[in-house]
Amino acid sequence: MRQSLILALLALLSGPAGAASYADHPQADAFVQELVAAGFEADEVRGWLRAAEKKQSILDAISRPAEAKPWFEYRPIFVNRERIELGAIYWDEHETILDRVEQELGVDPHVIVAIVGVETRYGRHAGRYRVLDALATLGFDYPPRADFFRRELHQFFLLSREEGIDMADALGSYAGAMGHGQFIPSSYRHYAVDFDQDGQRNLWHSPEDILGSVGNYLQVHGWEHSAPVAIPARVEGKAHEQLLEAGIKPSVRADELSRYGVSPQAAIAPDAEVGLIALETATGQEYWVIFNNFYVITRYNRSPLYAMAVHQLSRAIAERREQGRVQE
Repeated sequence: MRQSLILALLALLSGPAGAASYADHPQADAFVQELVAAGFEADEVRGWLRAAEKKQSILDAISRPAEAKPWFEYRPIFVNRERIELGAIYWDEHETILDRVEQELGVDPHVIVAIVGVETRYGRHAGRYRVLDALATLGFDYPPRADFFRRELHQFFLLSREEGIDMADALGSYAGAMGHGQFIPSSYRHYAVDFDQDGQRNLWHSPEDILGSVGNYLQVHGWEHSAPVAIPARVEGKAHEQLLEAGIKPSVRADELSRYGVSPQAAIAPDAEVGLIALETATGQEYWVIFNNFYVITRYNRSPLYAMAVHQLSRAIAERREQGRVQE
């Protein structure tokens, strides 16, 4: 194992002499020492930093995330006929696994399917960047979030050691997220599960581990089985702006909404904890009362647009699958 690692590093280090190296970055020494404290050899860490390549395309991609779009442009990217149809097929293909996740973890299958659909189009687009390059590029050359991505690079070293992941070959998103569910290294280490019980948590190739890990992430963050996620609402006056400013964590009782000029368009238990969001349409705004499960989805990705896309796609997939059963 040790010899194989050394040989791999020697191959990786055979690039052009004098090329810029992250091993020479001003932050490199401190980073190396952190991993030495975690049991790595300094030369080994520096070798991987030399092997990492700066990718301008990664810096370009992080500057234009989909979540920067208004809702009416963001929604069609993820909630469309193709992704709904593929989601229903994906559910059918993995029904046994999803049933087990639901029984053991209490997470609704249509939501798990939708997350995989939004993240990677059901595994079809799980990322084309080397995770090593992505995390090094952002950790050393993206000042707005460099500290965060260096921490994730640290976690990637630990993850590779724990799971036997080849750092030279592991592919992911421009932000270093991995597998069909797009787990960043820290999330992979803390929330991924070995659902097929083969001794490894494999989020690229094991459907059991992929779906079990998404379910586990939601369960750990407080998912409530069969509970509502969001319902449309109407607003009057200006008082509702206080709820918008309060953020996405539910903080008021449903029976208080009338005080803020908010009228939910479906029945809600009076003691339910809720919040309010506004989404930009082509002609104005639409309002949604949100529940704990909406907040839980934002623990996976903090964008309210993402959470709403997952919610709407999940419902559309469930409806499409039910239609197929009726036609049979």
